[in-house]
Amino acid sequence: MSSRTPADGAAVTADGLARRYEPDVWALRDLGFRIEYASVFALLGRNGSGKTTAVRILTTLTRASSGFARVAGFDIARQAREVRAAIGVTMQAAALDPEMTGREHLELICGAWGDVRTAARRHANALLEEMGLTAAADRLIRTYSGGMQRRLDLAGALAHRPRVLFLDEPTTGLDAQSRRLVWSRVQEVRESGVAVLLTTQYLEEADQLADVVAVLDDGRIVATGTPTELKTRFSTTTVRVRSGDASVLAQTAVDLSAFGLDPRSESGGWLSVDVDSAAAAMHAVYALRERSGGIDEVSVASPSLEDAYLALTGQGVERSADDTIGSVA
Repeated sequence: MSSRTPADGAAVTADGLARRYEPDVWALRDLGFRIEYASVFALLGRNGSGKTTAVRILTTLTRASSGFARVAGFDIARQAREVRAAIGVTMQAAALDPEMTGREHLELICGAWGDVRTAARRHANALLEEMGLTAAADRLIRTYSGGMQRRLDLAGALAHRPRVLFLDEPTTGLDAQSRRLVWSRVQEVRESGVAVLLTTQYLEEADQLADVVAVLDDGRIVATGTPTELKTRFSTTTVRVRSGDASVLAQTAVDLSAFGLDPRSESGGWLSVDVDSAAAAMHAVYALRERSGGIDEVSVASPSLEDAYLALTGQGVERSADDTIGSVA
């Protein structure tokens, strides 16, 4: 096996990747990014944005129409076998035999990757423990809940200690407990030095796990950055003030305008104003507290990844499941 780190140090590099299904219908257009080892890179987007197509191309399951990519130092077009040996993958549909037990499934995978029988059993037991499945190890997989099946699928993807791990919406449909367990395992994998490419529709998931987020919309990356950078660049901090006295609200609006801010009235006796930074928000709050008479409540809402996503795409993450490709405008 080759060295863990390729010559340029990156786990994944992509440049100009595109996938066209018809002359005027594209799943991906001009996709480019870089993923470092020991990091989580999240592709965030609704159904149909191109996330799964990107994963399929980078894992050599689908051929790109154009562009170039290297995974773990290997060219995805010319060195597909080497790429597959270096990666772990979980797709949206778990690849599990319902008539096998969890233990049998993992022992089979460990054996396929070269473990002798005794070593395969030990390795499988360790994976079952890591994923919280020891108690269910000898049950048939068809009796597992959806969350248990997703965890077993993830354990299989980690069986050969991959250098790059691809997770295509790994927590869709899971309960909160199962989702948190998967999150914890992803963080442990990153800390071990593995690069993780995660696709998700969940804004909280991207915010919690990702070192870098790329927002994908209709097959194109429209923004890339850390969660904090995206929130800072594409959303705002909002200060809201409530008072039952209309004259107090009117004077507060005058005061805020004097700070160069643009307050707006809302129903229920609220006044709100957007500011560019937390420092500006606190400055405004301090000024409002100086005029505390008649002000019933002051709140500060920090920027959110959801606000940034809406600013970038103009719509929410959810989209119909059958809308799978983006078409050229």
